[in-house]
Amino acid sequence: MNPAERVQEKLTELKIPFEMIEHPPVYTAKEADLYIDRPCVKTKSLFLTDNKKRDFYLVFMADEKKLDMKNFAQIVNQRHLKFASEDALWEKLKLKPGFVSVFGLLNNQSKDVQVYFEKDIVGNLPLTFHPNDNTKTIFIGCEGLFKFLTSLGFEYQLFQI
Repeated sequence: MNPAERVQEKLTELKIPFEMIEHPPVYTAKEADLYIDRPCVKTKSLFLTDNKKRDFYLVFMADEKKLDMKNFAQIVNQRHLKFASEDALWEKLKLKPGFVSVFGLLNNQSKDVQVYFEKDIVGNLPLTFHPNDNTKTIFIGCEGLFKFLTSLGFEYQLFQI
């Protein structure tokens, strides 16, 4: 079973409504936006770590916004944050750069990634994510997404930019 099928199977098992579209491979949120033609919150996913590479954060926000790393570091009680390495991304989520997604948490058996959503993306419009495959985009409502996270044993936090 490929990664997108695994995501689809889990969402179906949980009876979470979603829609999936296919498109050419994309590596950034901006590229993915070219193939999204419906009302939704276009998201970007950031995988961050502290200097000692002990704490990991998966951060979701509207793709047109920019994360103030210093401010977010204060929110999570860290001195400094940086983007996690490709090796850490693979080790923790079994994903490659350009594939970062909430659905990578399916692969995080140790439950050692902290999940944060910028609060402005939480609402009635569906959110967009890759299903661990950059040739597809999933549209999923917040209620379903939070049910998915809870089913995996993850808690999530909301934060304000």
